Amino acid sequence: MARAGMERWRDRLALVTGASGGIGAAVARALVQQGLKVVGCARTVGNIEELAAECKSAGYPGTLIPYRCDLSNEEDILSMFSAVRSQHSGVDICINNAGLARPDTLLSGSTSGWKDMFNVNVLALSICTREAYQSMKERSVDDGHIININSMCGHRILQDSVMHFYTATKYAVTALTEGLRHELREAQSHIRATCISPGLVETQFAFKLHDKDPERAAATYECIKCLKPEDVAEAVIYVLSCPPHVQIGDIQMRPTEQVT
Repeated sequence: MARAGMERWRDRLALVTGASGGIGAAVARALVQQGLKVVGCARTVGNIEELAAECKSAGYPGTLIPYRCDLSNEEDILSMFSAVRSQHSGVDICINNAGLARPDTLLSGSTSGWKDMFNVNVLALSICTREAYQSMKERSVDDGHIININSMCGHRILQDSVMHFYTATKYAVTALTEGLRHELREAQSHIRATCISPGLVETQFAFKLHDKDPERAAATYECIKCLKPEDVAEAVIYVLSCPPHVQIGDIQMRPTEQVT
């Protein structure tokens, strides 16, 4: 069903990073259901291709376009935006969803693990934001939207030492989103900037973080009733459906049973 307020986005283009699973896949599906053209990118696109076929067979009014992109490589990102420009004119909505965590503590973590997190969680997000804004500006799009999928880790620090560097990258996302809002106002732009900060969401995140300890990963999601990726996708649709004069700065959402 078309959501009230989403009509103006029909047939326009949204970029969703990290669309191969979890929150990114749920967001991509939700946008296609609302009639958008969605470029879903990830390092491997097999899952996105399957999702695109599901969306088509379900008769959703939009289209999902898989695109292979290594977000840790700036040239890959620039090439993706160039392809979107030449094939689809440009980006109207940029959803910076891709993110990762490595179990590298501050006292003994590997520099390579820190760099992996910083490159995707901070730099790739910033590069995509810059390129999306330039895409909108060159086409005189003044009602676009940039949404950063942040985390509750961008607002408080957990006791778990393997999360501390990851948390620092998410605090950066909080600052970058608010800084972006200020710069857009300075530019007298009506493009909106929003953060969505979920708590514990049942995805493959913990299994990738604790890849050597699957029991610990599984326990992460068994202790409480977690959010689902679709819950976060619902927040994205809510933000986009707000009237153009309404800007949602941040949505903080947790499972009801989550304490921190």
